[in-house]
Amino acid sequence: MKLLSIAVPCYNSQEYMRNCVDSLLEGGDLVEILIVDDGSKDDTAKIADEYAEKYPGIVKAIHQENGGHGEAVNAGIRSAQGLYFKVVDSDDWVNKEAYMAILEKLREIAGGPETLDMMISNFVYEKSGAKRKKVMRYKRYLPEGRIFTWQEISKMPVGKYILMHSVIYRTGLLRECGLELPKHTFYVDNLFVYQPLPSVRTMYYMDVNFYRYFIGRDDQSVNEQVMIKRIDQQLLVNRLMIDTIAGKKFSDKHMKQYMLRYLDIITTVSSIMLLRSGTGENLEKKKDLWKYLKDADIHVYRKLRLGILGRAVNLPGNKGRDISVAIYRVAQKFYGFN
Repeated sequence: MKLLSIAVPCYNSQEYMRNCVDSLLEGGDLVEILIVDDGSKDDTAKIADEYAEKYPGIVKAIHQENGGHGEAVNAGIRSAQGLYFKVVDSDDWVNKEAYMAILEKLREIAGGPETLDMMISNFVYEKSGAKRKKVMRYKRYLPEGRIFTWQEISKMPVGKYILMHSVIYRTGLLRECGLELPKHTFYVDNLFVYQPLPSVRTMYYMDVNFYRYFIGRDDQSVNEQVMIKRIDQQLLVNRLMIDTIAGKKFSDKHMKQYMLRYLDIITTVSSIMLLRSGTGENLEKKKDLWKYLKDADIHVYRKLRLGILGRAVNLPGNKGRDISVAIYRVAQKFYGFN
């Protein structure tokens, strides 16, 4: 069995996927790299096969009809033979020194008496044109150097959450919780990290800048105008996150509080994008989203609706909308887009 499986979802990624895969090859025989060609129309499939042929014990090429990012991740989970599982998007890459440190720690924990459900590390916003690189660190909020539980996590500020770029999950946990991401949908990264959380009992944090998250392509899903264009997909993800927590009883109140805060920021992002579009249709969609939350779980609805962000994005009239859009900075901080 491999120590770590890494899924690399690829769609028309010929221009940048080599940089990603080459950075992952540094893991050697401890890892398997699952390049998932999601029905690409360029040379992505050819490049994937080239790597699989050159590194037969490490790289596996998976070819499928186009199903979107989520279905590519699903394919990776289905095929994974590693004890742990990570997703690295094809336009991103990883830092070698941090990679080596994480693999060594995972190997150490795998040989020990405790089961680790989730490994957390830092990631860097590799924003095109930015002189200073923003690093998402968790040092002030998570214990270091040992396995810990939800009770030991300090409350994180608005805009700081454990995102897909930060996590490595135990593969068995993803299968046990039945994670299956929707097809043809962007923004499923949030579901990937959110839906398994109720199954997570043990965590480990390493203060290393592992994942390099590239931001800068005009067609990127976190570009604001692209998000507005794809708002229905954002809303689908938002509703599925509501379904994950609505009406559920959680054994750990710290976990539920964290999940509520995460849902709060996602619902705020959805609301802000709908407001910024300025169309009557999208203003109705905002009302529908909050009604969906209210119908799903009145207690969760009240918690979010009466919170600072919930009140801000639901102020009446044009002036209220102007104030709401000021909260846009929170969404910017969360996603890192312009």
